[in-house]
Amino acid sequence: MKKLIKNGTIVTASDLYEADILIEGEKIAAIGRNLDESAAQVIDAKGAYVFPGGVDPHTHLDMPFGGTVTSDDFETGTIAAAHGGTTTVIDFCLTSKGEPLKNSIQTWHEKSKEKAVIDYGFHLMISEVNDSVLAEIPKIIEEEGITSFKVFMAYKNVFQADDETLFRTLLTAKEHGALVMVHAENGDVIDFLVNKALKEGNTDPIYHALTRPPEVEGEATGRAAQLTGLADSQLYVVHVSCAEAVEKIEEARKKGYQVWGETCPQYLVLDQSYLEKPNFEGAKYVWSPPLREKWNQDVLWNALKNGQLQTLGSDQCSFNFKGQKELGLGDFTKIPNGGPIIEDRFSILFSEGVKKGRISINQFVDIVSTRIAKLFGLFPRKGTIAVGSDADIVIFDPNKERTISAETHHMNVDYSAFEGMKVTGEPISVLSRGEFVIREKEFVGKPGKGQYLKRDRFGSAKKPAEQVR
Repeated sequence: MKKLIKNGTIVTASDLYEADILIEGEKIAAIGRNLDESAAQVIDAKGAYVFPGGVDPHTHLDMPFGGTVTSDDFETGTIAAAHGGTTTVIDFCLTSKGEPLKNSIQTWHEKSKEKAVIDYGFHLMISEVNDSVLAEIPKIIEEEGITSFKVFMAYKNVFQADDETLFRTLLTAKEHGALVMVHAENGDVIDFLVNKALKEGNTDPIYHALTRPPEVEGEATGRAAQLTGLADSQLYVVHVSCAEAVEKIEEARKKGYQVWGETCPQYLVLDQSYLEKPNFEGAKYVWSPPLREKWNQDVLWNALKNGQLQTLGSDQCSFNFKGQKELGLGDFTKIPNGGPIIEDRFSILFSEGVKKGRISINQFVDIVSTRIAKLFGLFPRKGTIAVGSDADIVIFDPNKERTISAETHHMNVDYSAFEGMKVTGEPISVLSRGEFVIREKEFVGKPGKGQYLKRDRFGSAKKPAEQVR
């Protein structure tokens, strides 16, 4: 059955116009006015924006961490993502030193098998570089279509890699067409500050933030950027939270380095004071980098508007307050790091960004979808509304007001990071490759319908077919 979306306002990263969209199978077949609706299922989008599906470049589904596992897996996490307007996620495969990288990828394929309701891909963590790892990387790019590799500069004795590992990963990525991602915090300094705090008896959640000050994020961001310039490679800095890191990214880009920055909704609307909530409630807001002093929010919004930061990821990493976050009672270092964000990324950026005049509606699409698809080898299959692109489409009511709450969200977690926050704008229906996943705000998809995406090499984005107006 063909589908025809009529009467909506189509918005891409560059255009805004009224037209119909004809969907045949999984693809957009035509865009134009008064398209023939015979033999097509008509979807009326009157009064709605028609956006390309969101692409979330930063999720942790079914991930082990701190003696527990994230409460959202590839089924619940992607259902929540779809409710929130996201039709593609890219999740992180964790690796173990001394084991082939392929083993970790296979583990993540098993985690996601027959579960995802939307399309998904993988990033791969690099924790060490040796002859066997260097020999495996080009095979993984070719066979698995994994074209992005993450290096942790933090979590000493757990994930943290040294500078040689980062630099050699950058050189390898340059050679084989991959994008290097970094968690940019100085793990050695954090380790010292954490041990000092514990010795002094400072164990409450707020000390998670106080032992990871913005200076350690700025320093690591600058170091990674300089090594990228030296390697003549390409770098993507995940979850930028503060002015210090923004400044280092801006400096690098002014030098002509290929450096991009991602921030997350939590850093745009929440602040460090949330970690001071009484009765251990502050543990709900423990993630890394930590929330910052409120004034950083304006810096991040301006960076998105001015292009110093380019994308918005969720850093979805949900743990229940009861039984999981509570593992850190009496010791903030044992609080599992992460929060439930995947469902609210799209709406928060629209409500706080577009509706409040901080970014344009075209910038919104670029930040939440298009630029991500381009950087991570998915464009123009994903990230835009164009003839030949996948029919990943969000029909969005820009005027619907609602209150975010754990009582109504679809994530498998017992609290909301944004509890009580009022937002304007809501996805009404969501299509993934031409099929409804969400229809009139009800889930109608099916676990296992989401496809694993092999991605193109960095820098190989193609232009979409000409739109038919």
